[in-house]
Amino acid sequence: MDTNPSLSADAATAKREPMTDAVRPEARPPRGFVDRRARDLTAERKILAAVAEVYERYGFEALETGAFEYADALGKFLPDADRPNEGVFALQDDDEQWMALRYDLTAPLARFAAQNWETLPKPFRRYAFGPVWRNEKPGPGRYREFVQCDADTVGSARPEADAEIIAMAVAGLEAAGLPAGSAIVKINNRKLLNGLMTAAGVTSEAQKLSVLRAVDKLDRLGPDAVRLLLGEGRKDESGDFTKGAGLNAAAAERVIAFTAAGAGDRSATLGALSNVVGGSAEGDEGLAELAAIDAALTGLGVSADRAAFDPSVVRGLEYYTGAVFEAELLLQTTDDKGQPMRFGSIGGGGRYDDLVARFTGERTPATGFSFGVTRLAAALKAAGRDLAADARGPVVVLVLDQERMADYMAVAGELRAAGIAAEVYLGTSGMRPQMKYADRRLSPAAVIIGGDEFAAGTVTLKDLDLGRELASAVTDNAAWRAERPGQMTVPRTELVVAVRKIVDAQP
Repeated sequence: MDTNPSLSADAATAKREPMTDAVRPEARPPRGFVDRRARDLTAERKILAAVAEVYERYGFEALETGAFEYADALGKFLPDADRPNEGVFALQDDDEQWMALRYDLTAPLARFAAQNWETLPKPFRRYAFGPVWRNEKPGPGRYREFVQCDADTVGSARPEADAEIIAMAVAGLEAAGLPAGSAIVKINNRKLLNGLMTAAGVTSEAQKLSVLRAVDKLDRLGPDAVRLLLGEGRKDESGDFTKGAGLNAAAAERVIAFTAAGAGDRSATLGALSNVVGGSAEGDEGLAELAAIDAALTGLGVSADRAAFDPSVVRGLEYYTGAVFEAELLLQTTDDKGQPMRFGSIGGGGRYDDLVARFTGERTPATGFSFGVTRLAAALKAAGRDLAADARGPVVVLVLDQERMADYMAVAGELRAAGIAAEVYLGTSGMRPQMKYADRRLSPAAVIIGGDEFAAGTVTLKDLDLGRELASAVTDNAAWRAERPGQMTVPRTELVVAVRKIVDAQP
């Protein structure tokens, strides 16, 4: 019965009438949006549970903000246009205010902190996770909706706050399943780069941006190509010419020396950096902050093979105001075609002391780290730790006698009461299709009760994973059918115990 009073008579008539080909929509998701089934969701939930446990152990509290924020509060991606939808998905509310789906979790934090600052413990330490949306051109591995996880400290200017975020990021990635040594957090400081620009004689913002873009290509192009980009420019293999930053040879070499100062030992890196940027006010301030981060990381037991100083990290320098860091996967990985590929960054963050000031007018220090949950799941898979591989569906109770449905339901209820996920097959197919259904559901076991079992007070159980494992070595089909590997018959009273043994044996 339809009780919706707003449904018009025409709409109600259309609802009852069968759809024609002319009005039938094509079943497809919008570009940049994906559907995810249980395997992928299980992997992401495991990551979030493991990381949340680490973050809470560090004393960070959970915070959840709404999916929408007022567009002016987001303060990014917004052009001077009647409809602020460049980069965000925006709509106008009935009070004519524009609001948009959040594009990250940091902008909502800044709004929340500014709004509730008087009542918050200071510094305010929070973590958050949830979907974010970006109205950008989708591409391979680039979606318009994805799940992000953030941890931030708002209200502390101490370098030790940066160090704690870094240590927590290392611990969180390892808790999620990345083996120790498979990833590293690389650390730089915006103030060092400002000191470098002063030492290299860079004055204009345009030239500074050209220098940073050149440095950002170091890993991909190498130092010789970057020298050209720092100077007059470079012609690539296709013949296209990229105009350079216009530095003279001495200034370009100073920049190259700066990027090459990174070493495994953090203290040695600080010494090398001091030779390049020491003496400038911002450079010395950045060196002092990195030294404090080094001391704190050492005290926290985070070695240089897990968190290292790397002057070539230049991410988001128009946004960050001090320390910047980027987590990178170190493992050799391959693409879908088996070709070697560089997986690269799996998360990043840094110090952003100007974000809350957009609301309050007062500078409020803040630092944080963020990673994309789907991307981390992909990194774990590349590292040989596919969290979706051990995803399991429910135990399936097969229906061999339609007149005994109540008995099959009782079996499923008994398993559920014991904490075991179970379902009764509710289709109309025979036994073989039901077994195929259980296999597609990734079920650990199937419960088979036919007339013989009902008469004898027994149940037959099929250990599906064991059966698949044994099937890989089968050489004789007749012997396979006769032995029925992974299949057992137990008394009805021992159902729960027997099923639990099968379920608990799964990885």
